[in-house]
Amino acid sequence: MSAVGTLAFDEFGRPFLILKDQENQKRLVGSEAIKSHILAARSIANTLKSSLGPKGLDKLMVSPDGDVLITNDGATILKNMDVEHEIAKLMVQLSQSQDDEIGDGTTGVVVLAGALLEAAEDLIDRGIHPIRIADGYEVAARMATAHLESISENFVVDKNNLEPLIQTAMTTLGSKIVNRCHRQFAEIAVNAIMSVADLESRDVNFELIKVQGKEGGRLEESMLVKGVIVDKDFSHPQMPKELRNVKLAILTCPFEPPKPKTKHKLDVTSVEDYKALRQYEQDTFAEMVDQVKAAGATLAICQWGFDDEANHLLLQKELPAVRWVGGPEIELIAIATGGRIVPRFQELTPEKLGAAGLVREVSFGTVREKMLVIEECPNSKAVTVFIRGGNKMIIEEAKRSLHDALCVVRNLVRDNKIVYGGGAAELSCSLAIAHKAAEESGMEQYALRAFADALEAIPIALAENSGYSPLEAVTEIKARQVAEKNPALGIDCLYKGTNDMKTQHVVETLLAKKQQILLATQLVKMILKIDDVRTFLPKG
Repeated sequence: MSAVGTLAFDEFGRPFLILKDQENQKRLVGSEAIKSHILAARSIANTLKSSLGPKGLDKLMVSPDGDVLITNDGATILKNMDVEHEIAKLMVQLSQSQDDEIGDGTTGVVVLAGALLEAAEDLIDRGIHPIRIADGYEVAARMATAHLESISENFVVDKNNLEPLIQTAMTTLGSKIVNRCHRQFAEIAVNAIMSVADLESRDVNFELIKVQGKEGGRLEESMLVKGVIVDKDFSHPQMPKELRNVKLAILTCPFEPPKPKTKHKLDVTSVEDYKALRQYEQDTFAEMVDQVKAAGATLAICQWGFDDEANHLLLQKELPAVRWVGGPEIELIAIATGGRIVPRFQELTPEKLGAAGLVREVSFGTVREKMLVIEECPNSKAVTVFIRGGNKMIIEEAKRSLHDALCVVRNLVRDNKIVYGGGAAELSCSLAIAHKAAEESGMEQYALRAFADALEAIPIALAENSGYSPLEAVTEIKARQVAEKNPALGIDCLYKGTNDMKTQHVVETLLAKKQQILLATQLVKMILKIDDVRTFLPKG
């Protein structure tokens, strides 16, 4: 007996396998399976196609709990879609991979994968084997990335001239909900990355950038703080609202008397016992506050809470304090102020204190909500982006938009090569691969042509979403690219009167574009090689 079934013999003595639970399996084989996969992938790609580009439309998604989400970020749309089909789930993972690695181009990668599968379906109908198509796509992807390298341009990343970076960030934000504060958000993204970037090692530590949102106010009130914002206020309303030249004690130990580590029972049988216990608590609080004061601290940041008695004592001893500060904020404050996180009061020394030039409490809105801003820190690399918005949904979408812009600027610091957007790079690659296909004599030429046609899906979608006649617009740009030998010609989505993306400053990182093509090709190859799907049906 085998794990999957029984080996039996027919009347001629030839062995064959009898599979277990055949009646409980749903099975697709051969071209039927491949076509089912292609249909699922295309339906996902078609859902996202209308969200591509600066004129792309948004999707409104309602969760089972009734929460509303409006976005045109491909990765977010797919993550929140309730998909059943196995290949549709792979498309969700494809978009997520692009988001994790690059942070931008999450819609384009799915649209491209859908177009590649659609082109492959035509070839399968013409009798070409899926493996030959997959191998041809692999060759075409290598050609496309090599061509992208040849048409790419170097982008100067200079701290003294941020305008080119701002223009690039504006390209990313063009299709987002924040595009009415287009330049402001692009500047915030560039300044945030430049504050934390190490240009010598070409590295950006995203951990140093915290994005925080607060409902109320307008998007225009969003700002970049060179320091840390904590969504807390001083523990006592009579504590000063602004402190200068602050020494911070960053504590993860609570302001409360230590408890015995064993199971215990304390009987208070008389007034004297109660007074003694209360005196012990007061003395312990006073000792803790004195230890913090003795170390030279002028502000205590505490991860845990403390009761009203300790709070009152802190006010009396003139030691401002903040309680219930979360773990990530504690770490960021420690990085920004150069302080050490102290787990026990006995370990607190002057060397472990953090420093900040200014700690102030800001209040806003009609209900006067309060937050603390810690600025002028010795390590100015830690920054916080503070986003305002009319409601939670707008703030969350603004955060996603800003994340894309931050990722694009980060990618330029890592690899400063760019290609031009608006479908220009895809059309240029399409023309180059079609030219190579004409020189091929074997079966690969069909796969190369199919790949070249699929690359046109992105400019076609851009033209369609911008209100142009898609085929006319793309055909015209292709003809002009050949005639003028200008790979920067693309779809004029913003109606600026020129198709030259160089003039419009519509640029994309080479890193993102190459990753898009390679990831889409990789997934399509995998799907084309699946010709047998078994689904075990639930018993009963």
